[in-house]
Amino acid sequence: MIISASRRTDIPAFYAEWFIRRIRAGYCTVPNPYNPGQLARVSLKPEDVDVIVFWTRNPRPLFPYLAELDERGLRYYFQYTLLDYPAVIDPRMPPIETRIKAFQELASRIGSQKVIWRYDPIVFTTEGGTALTGAIFHQQTYARIALALQGYTRRSVISILDIYPKAKKRLNEMAQQGADLIPGNIQDQDWFGDLMRALVNIAGEHGMEITSCAEELDLLPYGIHPGKCVDDVYIQEVFGLDVSHKKDSSQRAACGCVASKDIGMYNTCLFGCRYCYATNSLARAQARHKRHDPELPMLIG
Repeated sequence: MIISASRRTDIPAFYAEWFIRRIRAGYCTVPNPYNPGQLARVSLKPEDVDVIVFWTRNPRPLFPYLAELDERGLRYYFQYTLLDYPAVIDPRMPPIETRIKAFQELASRIGSQKVIWRYDPIVFTTEGGTALTGAIFHQQTYARIALALQGYTRRSVISILDIYPKAKKRLNEMAQQGADLIPGNIQDQDWFGDLMRALVNIAGEHGMEITSCAEELDLLPYGIHPGKCVDDVYIQEVFGLDVSHKKDSSQRAACGCVASKDIGMYNTCLFGCRYCYATNSLARAQARHKRHDPELPMLIG
């Protein structure tokens, strides 16, 4: 079994103590997102867990527990999101230098093959009719981060913003603060192909392969292949494990991930990113976080 920790929230950033307590207990409970009264008991015993996939923007709170995970024989890797958007898009991010340093420290500790850099989603905006996060912004930002991560990762993952129903209100608030999404089909913009090819070249120059995540746009003409975040081939290469090759039926059609068990809960992340699909509102997430008890088997409640 592969554990996803988690697509629904940032467990390393906000719930690291809960996670290690559940590892010590050997299990956690997870409500069905669509039927909260239905609970699943998920084993976290080393003999039952093939790999843990962490999804995070700040892994540092988990650092004190990595040695214990290793001692217990647990295998894991990180999907680490590193972007550098203005506060109108990502209002609660620590400085990019702090986050890059954490990435470097993590990779130095567990190995560059076990930390994957996510530059996603790519959000294209204008401010007063002028590009705010346009092609030039993304090319320069990606190049700057890629240079800092050279030798610390072997893979970069990108995706283009999808507008989820849960995010529409926050995206409208973003527009009211001056950052408007560029309208229309992004792939039709005359600069789009040049940007994608530039990202491929930058990644290659810094020793990284670049893949896409659950991307409905065809990026193959630019040299970007569809990727898997929960990746059976990658797990075989890194850990020597033959895991399930079955596509995760709970994910979108464009998602190539193999089956995993997610132990997170929606509406519990405190970063407040405008585009997030996992949070209806930051206020609701903050209220739920106040109810969190790290001693309980379920994340909230």
